[in-house]
Amino acid sequence: MISSFCLSQQKEEFRLVKNYYNQHRSMLNNEFKKKFDAESNILKKDAIKGDFLFFMKKMDSIENTALIGALLRVRNIEDIKTLKLTEGNTQDLGDKSANVEKVADYPGGMNTLRQEVAGLLYVDGVNSDLKTVKTDVVFIVEKDGSISNVHAQGDNFTFNRQAEIALYSIAEKFSLALVKGDPARFRFRIPLTLTMTD
Repeated sequence: MISSFCLSQQKEEFRLVKNYYNQHRSMLNNEFKKKFDAESNILKKDAIKGDFLFFMKKMDSIENTALIGALLRVRNIEDIKTLKLTEGNTQDLGDKSANVEKVADYPGGMNTLRQEVAGLLYVDGVNSDLKTVKTDVVFIVEKDGSISNVHAQGDNFTFNRQAEIALYSIAEKFSLALVKGDPARFRFRIPLTLTMTD
């Protein structure tokens, strides 16, 4: 009866949601553990464990709904900021052909990023009749290493949404892209594939 804890260092909205649900998971874990440890009947212990797993699965679903709300809030804020930007402020956006001395990179590289995103995906939130779903996630690595403007482009809307939430929830910041020795915004793209299991 152990819950995993994953804290986002990217967006405050996602960090707050994750902290809230992780705190409640911890409290519930403790209460179920007390009840489990106090019970001597093995059948009742199994029932308690089953109730715990069912309850945690429901909590995951509720947390996912809250994360979708956070995604909408972040998107709205980013869209408003984009509308306020002048063209002159967007020219430093990393174009791999334009004077980029060093591209942005995730600590541990692309495989580490893919593994972390895979671990953060809420697979139960993906609805698909197909066994394999794909998406390309495009985002901006900002001058401080955080990410913004995450947009997944694939045929499955629910997978796109879960991929966006997972990217916003990654634990580490990127190393900075450099243009003429100065930190620069950098457009990043990562293709993702999910194979559904029965």
